[in-house]
Amino acid sequence: MCRNILELRGLEPPATSDEVEAAARQFIRKVTGIRAPNADVEPRYEQAIARITQVTRELLADLPPRRQPPPTDPPLRRPDVRARLGLDPL
Repeated sequence: MCRNILELRGLEPPATSDEVEAAARQFIRKVTGIRAPNADVEPRYEQAIARITQVTRELLADLPPRRQPPPTDPPLRRPDVRARLGLDPL
């Protein structure tokens, strides 16, 4: 469904809260078709992101370890993306 959401299970170090939230945010954007919610929709939109984030954290914690790490690092681990977003380098 959404090729932009990357595998978080098996990352070393494990997926951060920001990475899990970014995946949840991308999922909600994709299923709703809303990239920037208006004031009427924003509270429900953010609530959905928070719920998906929490469920994803729980799921990742409950799954067995992977034998191999995912083939691609999440965007928040890439120096070019962090620079573009104004985040500190890792």
